[in-house]
Amino acid sequence: MLYPIRIRARSPFRAGLTLLLASIVLLGCQAPGQSEAIDRQALVERHNPSQSGLDPLSPFTLGNGEFAFTADFTGLQTFPDAYEEGIPLGTLAQWGWHSVENTGGYQLADTFKNYDTDGRAVPYAAGQPSEAGEWLRANPHRLHLGRVGLALSTGSGEAAGPEALTDPTQRLDMWRGQLHSEFRLGGEPVSVITAVHPERDQVAARIRSPLLAEDRVALTLAFPYGSLSWGKQTADWSQPERHSTLVYEQGSQHVLLRRQLDGDRYFVRLSWEGEASLAQTDRHEFRLSTDQPELAFTIHYSSTEPEGEQPDTELTLAASAEHWPAFWQSGGAIDFSGTDDPRARELERRMVLSRYLTAIQTASSLPPAETGLTYNSWYGKFHLEMHWWHGVHYVLWGKPELFEKSLPWYHEVALAKAREKAQRQGYAGARWPKMIGPQANESPSTVGVFLIWQQPHPIYFAELLYQYHDQDPAILERYRDIVFATADFMADYAIYEPDADRYRLGPPLIPGQEIYAPEEAFNPVFELAYWRYGLSVAQRWRERLALDAEPEWDQVLNKLSDYPMHKGLYPNSENALETFEDPIHRNDHPTMLGAYGMLPGSGIDPDAMADTLDAVMHDWNWQRTWGWDYPMIAMSAARVGRPEQAVDALLMDVQKNRYLNNGHNYQDERLTIYLPGNGGLLTALAMMAAGWEGTPDDHTPGFPDDWTVRHEGLTPLP
Repeated sequence: MLYPIRIRARSPFRAGLTLLLASIVLLGCQAPGQSEAIDRQALVERHNPSQSGLDPLSPFTLGNGEFAFTADFTGLQTFPDAYEEGIPLGTLAQWGWHSVENTGGYQLADTFKNYDTDGRAVPYAAGQPSEAGEWLRANPHRLHLGRVGLALSTGSGEAAGPEALTDPTQRLDMWRGQLHSEFRLGGEPVSVITAVHPERDQVAARIRSPLLAEDRVALTLAFPYGSLSWGKQTADWSQPERHSTLVYEQGSQHVLLRRQLDGDRYFVRLSWEGEASLAQTDRHEFRLSTDQPELAFTIHYSSTEPEGEQPDTELTLAASAEHWPAFWQSGGAIDFSGTDDPRARELERRMVLSRYLTAIQTASSLPPAETGLTYNSWYGKFHLEMHWWHGVHYVLWGKPELFEKSLPWYHEVALAKAREKAQRQGYAGARWPKMIGPQANESPSTVGVFLIWQQPHPIYFAELLYQYHDQDPAILERYRDIVFATADFMADYAIYEPDADRYRLGPPLIPGQEIYAPEEAFNPVFELAYWRYGLSVAQRWRERLALDAEPEWDQVLNKLSDYPMHKGLYPNSENALETFEDPIHRNDHPTMLGAYGMLPGSGIDPDAMADTLDAVMHDWNWQRTWGWDYPMIAMSAARVGRPEQAVDALLMDVQKNRYLNNGHNYQDERLTIYLPGNGGLLTALAMMAAGWEGTPDDHTPGFPDDWTVRHEGLTPLP
């Protein structure tokens, strides 16, 4: 396997060398029969999104994986109210969390309810509808670090609304990571170029307009309190007395602000170039104005007091223009331009935009949230069952380092909490929770605490990286504790039925298809397949490390329940055979398809899975699905030899599979972006192009024969 060569370039010469070396490496990563490398710049630039006005569903975001800044059509956050019902404008960082005071002294134990588990009472944090449950779910929540916008005024001195701006044009240059915005106010031009530093939590912009010198264009900063809202409102502007903004340090061309919200603190450093004057206009608001026709500034955010100077505007723009070409030139690529099918261009658009969005939103030191660093669905917390969908694609696209950034958190923070949870419930090993914040504290839920399909994920991640890195023994040592603790829980969790001489999963549990009562559900097809995969891989890890096989793991593997069947089809779970007249219950996620798509499906009958796929495609309640369901269907279709169905699934014309102008996967008015859909799309495309373990040497086994799909630098799915 060839690895991308990465050089941290700091000069035009070294930046050029980075691209040259990446190009040389990629010449050796082309698919069989491919004569020349893909033109990466042309591939990206033909999908740079643009717009000519205010679209509440199309703000553009700049970021670096740890920090993101979402801007409106002015290039900053000038008209936030106009976007609140669409995709809100925010400034979010992975370290930026806030908790209101726990005046009730709430603890997770306050939400425990016991559930019968083979005659044993097991506590679950299912008491969500309670004061304790609601406080624990909402805290900590991710924090909007502050609004950065333009103060615009008409010739008569009144504030100018969006309707006063004419000839607006905006283009996101994904090749360079820069946002270019232009408009006219009172007939006079205003242009803004915006970028985020690739290695710092810093946004930079350069504003040019003759209106700056007339004080009709200025820069404004405003800071909110943390929001306890579930969704789009990451800021609470109604409680100015509950937080403070202190001018901590001020110089001729900078100001350092210290923000305090209850027990949480952070710093904001605004720096500018040339002559400008700063005024505090309200308790938490500031205005920067100049009598020159240009205003260049940077805003740096940090959890601790910053030390030393930060890169100025030009250096930030240059760093972005250096970083992003290197990003696009390394790793994998797929080019659909040779395909006549008109749908191919739309698939390519979604692919390029998804690569950009995942790089800025989910390539981070923590597992990603489902709405990334844009707004706070589920209070900005992350769901560990979604980490597969957020992260696996990075490895398949030759960017494992972007995925591996988040994995130390499992060992350093989450493992101890997962062991505590397993011990509290009477199990061995580590039981990974679902909805958690940065300290891995579980959130109460009537659903999430019963999910189990996130349990084998760490084993899958470790094995994926082990294979990618040419079976490097260092990977075995790095992840062995997580793999073994996960397998210990999985084996202990299975319930032995003496009469049937088998092990079953649940109850209580809720499958990935979240439509069953926890007291009733058992033996879901996907989870059975994942248990087989996880325990088998864990045993192979013991063998690789020259350790004896774990007998309890083998015992469960050898007697794990067979997959339930109904009239030659795989139902969602075994209890569905009794619960529903039609066990292929057609709501929520069709997760049984994941058993032979996402997974290699040990023991699955491919013909029966193909028939199950047909049943799903023929009649499913698509309004009750989620964005990652379509890539999951596509992967199953590819694995059973139905490439046409795979493409159909990825491009199905239904609301939950909608991809907006900015590339986000729209779900509904409540959830206007959904990054597991973007990550899942990239995983499915890599699998369909590069294949999966055991596929023949076909160039693109997951695409129809009449599609011309060029690819390079991809890794097959296991």
